[in-house]
Amino acid sequence: MSEILEVNRIRCDGHGLCAELLPELISLDDWGYPIVKKGPVPDHLAELARRAVDDCPVLALRLARTPFPAGRAVR
Repeated sequence: MSEILEVNRIRCDGHGLCAELLPELISLDDWGYPIVKKGPVPDHLAELARRAVDDCPVLALRLARTPFPAGRAVR
């Protein structure tokens, strides 16, 4: 079992810190709100993902468990 990143779009204020900490998985839209890549967080990025979740100033980002293995892409 691995984890995926989820954004609470109501809580998010568009600070953009998550994209600075984890640009491999998070980009920003034209208004500065995060766009998270679909699929599980790769093992080599798990620590950075946890840091992005912990450092979100409004706690809008979370890691959720998923049945997909970390090395497998979701279509």
